[in-house]
Amino acid sequence: MVKFKKKLVLVVLIVTALCHQAVSNPEFYDRLADSAMVLTSHDVIYDPSYFSIAYPNGDVPANRGVCTDVIIRAYRMFGIDLQKEVHEDMKANFDKYPDNWGLSRPDRNIDHRRVPNLMTYFSRHGETLPITNDPESYKPGNIVCWDLGGGFLHIGIVSAEKSPDGLRYMIIHNIGSGQVSEDFLFKYPIIGHYRYINRY
Repeated sequence: MVKFKKKLVLVVLIVTALCHQAVSNPEFYDRLADSAMVLTSHDVIYDPSYFSIAYPNGDVPANRGVCTDVIIRAYRMFGIDLQKEVHEDMKANFDKYPDNWGLSRPDRNIDHRRVPNLMTYFSRHGETLPITNDPESYKPGNIVCWDLGGGFLHIGIVSAEKSPDGLRYMIIHNIGSGQVSEDFLFKYPIIGHYRYINRY
């Protein structure tokens, strides 16, 4: 029994170390940025409609989407299902999430597709990074959120491609023209900056 407990402790330590290495390893975020760039080759129409989708691993029609769908689809390439993760966290911690829509319970069709909910989830389970005016603070694979004004929020992924002037990384997002890579970083006030990888 003592030997078993020692082995169990050793396994837990190894898994913890590997998870920490994965979280802090920039290679994952570089790959995430590359995967998001792949999305820019897909023909997608901006469509904020409510869809009833499968669960887990549900997605809106492949030729439809909004800014949050860029994030969801990029992570899903690595087997990370933000639909499921956000839904489960909201079920267990509904009061921790914004009450912007007058809901009394989570809705697995739409919750993960709302910027305030993703911001809450990333701040709870990811790494919250500083918001600065220094373009060097924003690395490939980072998640950035903006306030567009008028109550509209936006989210995108930092790409590995530099802007035409070479001063900052481009942003992969969908603000109305489909899934594109654009020099967008400082176009609007930044309100969120995160890194996230599933630790489990």
